Amino acid sequence: MLFPLLCAVALLTATAVPAAGAPHAPPPSAGQGSTVVKTDHGRVRGVSHGSYATFDGIPYAAPPTGPLRWREPAPAAAWQGVRDATQPAPRCVQMPAPGASAVVGSEDCLYLNVTAPTRNPAGKKRPVLVWMHGGAFLGGSGADYSAERLAVRGDTVVVTVNYRLGVFGYFGHPGLGSAPPFGLMDQQAALRWVQENAKGFGGDPRNVTLFGESAGALSTCAHLTSPTAAGLFQRAVLQSGSCLTSFPPGALGPGTPAYEPFAAEADVQTAGAEAARQLGCTTGGADEVLACLRGQGTDRLATAQLMQSFNRPAFGNALLPLAPGQALASGRFHRVPVILGTNHDEMRMFVGLSLAAFPIRTEDDYRARLVDAFGPAAPAVEAQYPAEDHPTPALAWAAALTDRSFTCTTLAAGRAIAVRAPGLPLYGYEFSDPGAPVLSGLPADPGFPYGAAHGFEMPFLFSSLPTERPLTDAQHALSDRMVDYWTGFARTGNPNAAGAPFWPLLHSSSPLPRSVQSLAPGPGGVHTVDAYSAHHCSFWDGMSR
Repeated sequence: MLFPLLCAVALLTATAVPAAGAPHAPPPSAGQGSTVVKTDHGRVRGVSHGSYATFDGIPYAAPPTGPLRWREPAPAAAWQGVRDATQPAPRCVQMPAPGASAVVGSEDCLYLNVTAPTRNPAGKKRPVLVWMHGGAFLGGSGADYSAERLAVRGDTVVVTVNYRLGVFGYFGHPGLGSAPPFGLMDQQAALRWVQENAKGFGGDPRNVTLFGESAGALSTCAHLTSPTAAGLFQRAVLQSGSCLTSFPPGALGPGTPAYEPFAAEADVQTAGAEAARQLGCTTGGADEVLACLRGQGTDRLATAQLMQSFNRPAFGNALLPLAPGQALASGRFHRVPVILGTNHDEMRMFVGLSLAAFPIRTEDDYRARLVDAFGPAAPAVEAQYPAEDHPTPALAWAAALTDRSFTCTTLAAGRAIAVRAPGLPLYGYEFSDPGAPVLSGLPADPGFPYGAAHGFEMPFLFSSLPTERPLTDAQHALSDRMVDYWTGFARTGNPNAAGAPFWPLLHSSSPLPRSVQSLAPGPGGVHTVDAYSAHHCSFWDGMSR
């Protein structure tokens, strides 16, 4: 059961997008002009949409195919003339859906997309936001995210990135030694491309904000603690993922294992040796085994088993010497301003995906799930989250998991930052719109409202994400406020601006980071809340000791 759930999570946190290759921006048509920008590898022609321009499918590294599979990203080839940048490149090979007959995506996928305002008075340098998509390190694409509102309203340059996924991005093997995670290496190569090319699009390469959601936030956490990312970004925003995010056993369904997003290098190498055996690549020395593996067709590698077996970045290498949580606790992270945030009902998305297979109709069902996840501590958890305090037992289960896996681990990550870098600008938020539009693809259940579930804040920042309905007027106003906060932070390292509800530092009112900005529509919807108390974090902190 774990595979279908991970597949669904990958698809939904990757925004349940259209088929591979669907355009991020339409090709030129009436009322639209083209625009040409010089990059360090050649000129590219994008599309002008009036107030903004898009440049899609720009290569930032060579195709990681054939002998370049499972190697660090190599430089892209230069080109003559003007390269067409009006269509996105293929997405990286994706987690296949259950029952799918063909692989989605391509190994030739290391491309990025740029959205920038078209007006640039007096050569103005704008802050640059670099987005790493979510999708459980198994799905997603940079082209899924239309960033014109961040670019135009926020007066920024936005870059969205493809990076290798699954077995293509996180494979390890003794013959590869302590090779860093290839998907994270791709992301750093894209950040280096930004350093070399942001100026041509009106961006300031010395003012780069790295941000991402879910696996994109975990990626951002990795780069915060990566020595090889030094100087590649100046601010960071982590949405629904931190260096301490984890799931207890049974969170994705009865009997499913606990989840930690990062894996020890030795464990990944052991899994890689077993995968090589299953693929028949065991003859000869390390070079021969790797040559055999690199000779396997994409279809043979992009199986559910192999993709799912390699979706955790390894630590114990040059890029991640330590597990990111350990690095954070020991102070080994880049001193850049940080925003950390979660959604009020994160785990309702995961629970909603599993209810058809594993219904939670009664208190006995709920109690069995608590025992599966927490063992002897289940009665203590139930005392904190009694079923009668929630509309249904399923919602009680989702609340307990949200607090344990997302909210309190994120606040704990903030505490680690605050302890080791007490003067660092550090902000927290909680997206709290109970009526946020539901992401397309989630099963409908009248008795299980999704509320502010995992990923539901993204349509408030990006305009292209498929949802069951559009934003209301009040939600559009919240979207404007969030865009202003995000881009103001990108500009100065402080999200506050005149006329906006004040957003305090996460650690400003207490030695424990607890005061976060609640983001919800309507009068008074944006205000400061004590998330630490509201989400029972003193209880969960005690459980972790």
